[in-house]
Amino acid sequence: MTLRLGSQAPNFAANTTHGSLEFHDFIKDSWTMLFSHPDDYTPVCTTELGELAKVEDKFYERGVKLIGLSANDLNSHYGWIKDIDELHNTKLRFPIIADKNREVARLYDMLDALDPTNVDHLGIPLTVRTVFIIDPSKTIRLMMSYPASTGRHFGELLRVIDSLQLGDKYKVTTPANWQQGDRVIVHPSVKNDDLEKTFGTEVEHLKPYLRLTKDPSNN
Repeated sequence: MTLRLGSQAPNFAANTTHGSLEFHDFIKDSWTMLFSHPDDYTPVCTTELGELAKVEDKFYERGVKLIGLSANDLNSHYGWIKDIDELHNTKLRFPIIADKNREVARLYDMLDALDPTNVDHLGIPLTVRTVFIIDPSKTIRLMMSYPASTGRHFGELLRVIDSLQLGDKYKVTTPANWQQGDRVIVHPSVKNDDLEKTFGTEVEHLKPYLRLTKDPSNN
C-alpha cells in the first residue's frame, strides 16, 4: 500500500516501552506524531530523542501524542533511554515501538534504500528518520523523511502542526516562513462576500488569489 497525504494511517499492533498497543487505540481522537529513528545507541538518534524529550511538552500543549520507533527490541530501548536521560538531563516520557522485524517499518515505508551503511549486523536496512503527523480522524497530514545522517528540527515540526491546526479551525493557509502570530492567507474557498463576516475588515488583497489577514487565533 502506498501512503500519501490524506491516506488513512494504517493500524497495527506493537510492543512498546509503555506496553502493548494498537495504534488506532493509541491515537483515539488526538493528533499524533509517529516517527522513526535508525538505531538505538547511535549518535544522531541520541541527540534527537534527547532534544524531543526536552520539548515534548510543546507537543502535548497542542494535543499531539508522540510515539517513536526503531528496529530494536525492548531491552535495547530501555537501556538507551537511560543514556538519553543522563546525557540530556531529561525524563523521556513517550513510548518507543520495538520493531526488530521491521513489520511497522515496512507498513509505513520507513526502510532505508539509499545509505548502504544504515543496516544492522545482518545487512538488513534500518529505518530512516521518517515523520508522520496524523490528525484525530487518523488521516495522514504530513510525511517527511530525513536521511540517517541528518537530525530533525523539531521546531519545524511544531510550526507545521500549528499551521495545520490553525487552517482546520479558521479556513486559512500559511505563507512561506510563517511563524505563529504572523499574517496568514485566506483560503481560496472563502468568497469575497464572506470575508468581513469571517475575518473582519483587516484583509489585504494583493491579488484576487492572494488575500492576507492577521492570525485569527489572536483575536
